[in-house]
Amino acid sequence: MIYAMISIGILGFIVWSHHMFSVGLDVDTRAYFTAATMVIALPTGIKIFSWLATLYGGNMHYFTPLLFTLAFVILFTVGGFTGVLLANAPIDLTVHDTYFVTGHFHYVLSMGAIYAIFAGFYFWFGKIFGLQYNELLAQLHFVIFTLGVNILFFPMHFLGYAGMPRRIPDYPTGYIYWNEISTYGTILTIFSVLIFIILILNSFKVKAVHQSFYL
Repeated sequence: MIYAMISIGILGFIVWSHHMFSVGLDVDTRAYFTAATMVIALPTGIKIFSWLATLYGGNMHYFTPLLFTLAFVILFTVGGFTGVLLANAPIDLTVHDTYFVTGHFHYVLSMGAIYAIFAGFYFWFGKIFGLQYNELLAQLHFVIFTLGVNILFFPMHFLGYAGMPRRIPDYPTGYIYWNEISTYGTILTIFSVLIFIILILNSFKVKAVHQSFYL
């Protein structure tokens, strides 16, 4: 695992040109950066299988921290798979600066990092605040958040293959179908954040009630 992370760090310094496939690089340069970028999939795969091996054979309790952890592994893997596609220069030339790229890095960064943060937050919640959260609300937050972010970001891959560019204030009506579905995902995500806020406020409220009872 340590060697895998070191390898990813080193390889990350020599694959920068995979962001520049469309600027007119020669064929040999594209071939090198395609191969070097795909090589990163090997130590990344080692990390993922190491995480799974840690879980294998264990006595797992499917409370909220573990649910966010498992979802992180799955969604991070989906993001990594689309990253392998983008590492291929011909495919990248087709979907460069489209919503396919937006969907890819949101699965890796937003959904990967945010799920890891939520997993850590729920795991250490009692130690940090001296409180106990409502497990039912926490799992409801997980379910709705997971549905919301996948409905929001997964259609972006289809929009990218259809040619919808990034960073535009408006789009042709031909792209409206998947954008409407993404909007429903946004609404679900906002709703899940409200549940998360209610969960935190409820935890502090319960503590205040207990303190007043003992006083």
